[in-house]
Amino acid sequence: MKYLAGYPENLQAQIQQLLTQGRLGEVLLAKYPLAHGVRTDKALYDYVMGLKSEFLRSSEPLSKVAFDSKLHVIAHALGTHTTVSRVQGSKLKAKREIRVATLFREAPEEFLRMIAVHELAHIKEKAHDKAFYQLCTHMEPHYHQYEFDLRVYLTHMDAAGRLEWPSA
Repeated sequence: MKYLAGYPENLQAQIQQLLTQGRLGEVLLAKYPLAHGVRTDKALYDYVMGLKSEFLRSSEPLSKVAFDSKLHVIAHALGTHTTVSRVQGSKLKAKREIRVATLFREAPEEFLRMIAVHELAHIKEKAHDKAFYQLCTHMEPHYHQYEFDLRVYLTHMDAAGRLEWPSA
């Protein structure tokens, strides 16, 4: 239960009990019955830019948003935000990129929104501090619930494999 290590023991015990009974996937599918329709990098870019334009209009622009199949395996991350700096003449140009694990290509929209909000929040707030999480909850009021449920899903994946979310 490595994904739930920071949560209270009673919550961990409830999740462990559902896992032992083989009902955890059923509970997740009941709570989040459909996968979103964002399947391509272009659709993901449009989705993230929609959130950015709604909540972070004055922030620095993004040059790339894409699904990345190597993220979960290599970086043990579900999404990354990077700034690539290049010298152009006498100026230093920075390009910002967000990469989202392909796990989110076939997941509920709430999980995709949570990770997109998380990575967008890093544009303004670098550290995972109080201001960072306040920005996350400003963009998505249910951020903490979605993060917990995603951690529950990751626990399910470790124990029983991926769930097949029906498409929207």
